[in-house]
Amino acid sequence: MNLRKLQLKDAPLMLEWMHDPSVTHDLHADFASKTLADAEAFIAASQDVSTDLHMAIVSDLDEYMGTVSLKHIDRENSNAEFAITVRSASMGRGYSWYGMAEIIRIAFEELGLNCVYWCVSRKNARADRFYTKHGFREIVDISPEILQRYEGVEDLKWYSVLNGDDYTNEAVCKGSVAGCKVVGIKTIPTVNAGELSFFEANHDIPFDIKRIYYISKVPEGVRRGFHAHKDLKQLLFCPYGKIQLILDDGSVREEITLSDPSVGVVIDRPIWREMLWMQKDSVLCVAASDYYSTEDYIRDYQEFLDFVK
Repeated sequence: MNLRKLQLKDAPLMLEWMHDPSVTHDLHADFASKTLADAEAFIAASQDVSTDLHMAIVSDLDEYMGTVSLKHIDRENSNAEFAITVRSASMGRGYSWYGMAEIIRIAFEELGLNCVYWCVSRKNARADRFYTKHGFREIVDISPEILQRYEGVEDLKWYSVLNGDDYTNEAVCKGSVAGCKVVGIKTIPTVNAGELSFFEANHDIPFDIKRIYYISKVPEGVRRGFHAHKDLKQLLFCPYGKIQLILDDGSVREEITLSDPSVGVVIDRPIWREMLWMQKDSVLCVAASDYYSTEDYIRDYQEFLDFVK
């Protein structure tokens, strides 16, 4: 699989999905009336990338499978609208997810944008399942400038992803690290206004919260931690920056990078932990099940090994 610029040779296969009701029945535009000349004109116009970036999703043999786009690129507000359409022949073969993940990467890493957003009809069950499967969240507030483009179109469901989000879900898909559960923290995003994340004791995390603390102003490259707890349960997450969490249960030692505020790790048993600050001024926040107690700490690694055995 690959992304490349659209080429005139893609026009016949582009017209194929435009005339395929199984692809277009939940889309807003009238694709059924499009002609080969229309497809060729779109491809020719796509060479201008000043406000829109349209790219072809292709197979290893360079066969056109679909189009993925960043539309209305707004450098002042640092956002763009995502869109994707693929041929029925490519569905269920990973092309949609590859194209989406790659265009979002381009938006953040190459164009330096902060937000990518998009919408689908609530009747489009296939698209909704796809976005839900990959962990994307519905937006509750859309700016009037964006909504104006869809004036007269009702029943839309909006999504967004922000720069720094774990949009490929590597951490959550991992499931656990050294036996500790990786959790998604409930998050409500808003275009151009950030995200609100929250969790509730005994609902979202499996313990009551008696203490919250955070570690900040740590220089890049510094390691902290080097301890375990006998009974304390904790939720660790990184609301800002990038921190590598190294966890060791006495037999397995694993690492996970925390950089998305909506991803956390629940430590609910004795685990040796170390934290490496990978970015200056990153913040590590911890919700703990009990008050501070020096007796609960194990600060010697051999003592920890003896304790867990």
